[in-house]
Amino acid sequence: MWVTASPRARRAILAGWVVFAAINLWLMWAFPGAETIPFHFVWISIAIVFGVNYWPLSGMLTVLGFVTASTGAILWHHAMAGDIGLEETSEIPLMAAVFLVMVWHVRGRQAALAKAEQAAATEHRRAETQDLFVRLGSHEMKTSLTIARGYVELIRAAHENHQTEQDAGIVLDELTKLEKMTAGLTTLMQLNSPADRSPVDLDAFAARTVRRWEAVAERDWRVDCAVGVVLTNEERLQAALDSLIENAVAFTRDGELIAVTTRVESGRVFLEVTDSGRGICPEDQQHIFTPRWSHRDGDRSSGLGLTIVRTAVENLGGTISVASEPGVGTTFRMRLPSRPQSRSILLPAPQRPRTQLQDDPPAGQPRSDRRARRGSSSRLRRGDRATQQS
Repeated sequence: MWVTASPRARRAILAGWVVFAAINLWLMWAFPGAETIPFHFVWISIAIVFGVNYWPLSGMLTVLGFVTASTGAILWHHAMAGDIGLEETSEIPLMAAVFLVMVWHVRGRQAALAKAEQAAATEHRRAETQDLFVRLGSHEMKTSLTIARGYVELIRAAHENHQTEQDAGIVLDELTKLEKMTAGLTTLMQLNSPADRSPVDLDAFAARTVRRWEAVAERDWRVDCAVGVVLTNEERLQAALDSLIENAVAFTRDGELIAVTTRVESGRVFLEVTDSGRGICPEDQQHIFTPRWSHRDGDRSSGLGLTIVRTAVENLGGTISVASEPGVGTTFRMRLPSRPQSRSILLPAPQRPRTQLQDDPPAGQPRSDRRARRGSSSRLRRGDRATQQS
C-alpha cells in the first residue's frame, strides 16, 4: 500500500526508478572495475523509493529479490572474469541485510503511526459523541426544567398551605441547581473548542463586568485596573471572570469585599479576584479546580464553576492559581499569556473609565471598622485615565 503517493504518482515513481536502476545496471555491466558507484546508486534508489512510498511486504520482497539477483549476477560475472576481486561480491548480502533492517524500522514506524491515527480517530469520535450528547441533552433538559418550574410555581401559587409552599420551594431550589449544572456543562463543552483572539481593553472589560454584578449582590465592590489593551478571547475570559465573581458572591455576605484587579508584572498580564470571605483550608487548595469540590459547607452550586475557570484560562494558554487564608479571604489569580498591546481603549467615549482600590486603613484596625469606612453599598471611583497617566 502506498501511503504518501496517489496511484498516478506511484506509477510515475516506479517507472522512473525502473529506468534509473536499468541505467545503473548497464553501467555496472559495461564498466568492469568501476561498478562501485552505479551499484550503490541502485541500492540507494530502492531504499529511497521504499522509504517514501512504503511498498507492501510482497512487493518489497519481489523488488529486493530482483535487485539482489541482478547486481549479484553482474558482480559474480566480473569476479569470475578476474576484473574484480571475489571478496567484493560480499557487498551483495551486506546491502540486502542493510535494506532489510531499514524495512523493519519503516514498517515499525508505519505500524505505530497507524495505531496513533486509529487512537486519534477514536478519541475524535468520542469527543464528537460527547459534545453532541451534552448539547442535545442540555437543550432537552432546559426545556423540561422550564416546564417543570412553571408547574411547580403554579402549584405553589394555587395552594396556600404552608407545607406545600415549603415543598415547592425545595423543588424549585433543586431545579435551579439542575439549570446551573446544565449551563455549566454547555459552557465547558464550548470552552474546549479553539479560541480566536482579538484586542480587548482589559480595564474596561473588568469595570464593565463589575458593574453588571453590582446589581446582583450588596458587596463592597472595588476595581483596580492598569493594563490597557491585550490580545485574548473576550468570551472565554468573560466566562472565567463571571465564574470567579459568582464564587466570591456565593461565599461572602453583604458589605464584604470583592475586588477585581488587573496588573502587569514582568511583562505578564494578571487578572485577580479577591474576596474577604471565609477562605480555603491549605489542604483543600490543591483540589479546588476539580469538579464537585466545595470548600464551604452548604454549597448548593453545580460544582463546575472553578472547573470552568481552569478550562477557560488554560484554553487561552494561561494559568490559574489561588492564595487563601482561612478567616481572611481568598484571591484567585489568572495569568494571561498576552502582553499589553497599548494603553488605549476600544471605547467610543473620549475618556476611559478607571477604577481604583480605596486606601485601606492601618493594618491594626479591625475589619469591622474598615467595613464601616467602606459602607455596605457598592461603589466604584472612576477617573480620567489620560489625566492620571500624564
